[in-house]
Amino acid sequence: MSVSIDITGLTPERIHVVPSPLSELGTALHALSEPAHHPGLQGWATAVSARLSPCLADRMCEADFLWRTTFSDVFAPFAGIPGRTTLPGATLAEELDLLDKLTDEQFVDAALEFTCQLSYDQRSTNPLHDPKMRRHALELAAARGDHQVRFTKRLLDDPPVVRAWFRQLMEDCNEAFFADTWSRVSQQLAADARHKTELLRRMGLKEALKAISGAVSLDEEARRITVDKMAVGHHVTGDGGLVLVPTSLGWPHLMVLHRYGWQSSITYPVNTPGLAAPASVEQLTRRMAALSHPVRMRLCRHLARGSYTTGELADAHGMTAPEISRHLSVLKKAELITTRRRGRYVQHQLDLSVVSRLGSEFIEGVLR
Repeated sequence: MSVSIDITGLTPERIHVVPSPLSELGTALHALSEPAHHPGLQGWATAVSARLSPCLADRMCEADFLWRTTFSDVFAPFAGIPGRTTLPGATLAEELDLLDKLTDEQFVDAALEFTCQLSYDQRSTNPLHDPKMRRHALELAAARGDHQVRFTKRLLDDPPVVRAWFRQLMEDCNEAFFADTWSRVSQQLAADARHKTELLRRMGLKEALKAISGAVSLDEEARRITVDKMAVGHHVTGDGGLVLVPTSLGWPHLMVLHRYGWQSSITYPVNTPGLAAPASVEQLTRRMAALSHPVRMRLCRHLARGSYTTGELADAHGMTAPEISRHLSVLKKAELITTRRRGRYVQHQLDLSVVSRLGSEFIEGVLR
């Protein structure tokens, strides 16, 4: 599973690393809604939540599905501007002005992206004009609760009013807490953007992407960027650009904007307290599958306590050596055990450092 971006024809002049105040505000709102996703920000989230006015907190709850379970593209309006080469604004006000330039159809699609699970990376009929799609959107919203139905009805009945409401909410959040946060993190993001831009200039896109995350790779021959995620998607830059957006509040999320007709964008965390080379989805799948078998679970109990030969394990478990070897092969392929030779004996042992990281790697993988 992965999200790929076809960059055939993409020139270096159309690749940019630019911080986005509106994107960072969206990430901040997500961290406030889901502090468990961001253990390093829990102190900040607690302090901000404590000083929010009840009125603002209630208004934030009205549309928290735009940022709670995922990240709506309303926070990246630059990507939807015709020509697909517009960059994020330098200030929140500039980015909200870009939001106002989106068509009603674009705004509705972006706002309903996860509210109603409408199609994302393919052309689709807009619910503003298609009664069948409108009914479908409302049916899907109903499964999420009454407040989501009310929001969806308002959105479909009068997009400009909802857009104005959303802009005012973002401005009020900025005044209440985000302006202070942005003044603190913007220098770090600007410094990271300068560093990645220099990498692009001197070393090329492949090295810049490698510096962004071990989960992002470039096949130079195929002209394809692959982002290792538990999701499937595809995008083509075409005659548009590619924007890399650093975030200080986003770890462990690595977000790829691949909406149909929009500019390609990757939002990446600048500080990653996790592994420098995160486990791939394929590695995680292999490890989880290896541990799902009861015999291999029992083998791990022995191998966690010390190193054993295949013969010793066969005796202990009442199985033949070939049977044990097949299970050990699965564990070894999953990189869960280490093997060493002592004379004519080969001993196996559980790699506790890998196993101890499995839980955090799984969480990082599903949240990536």
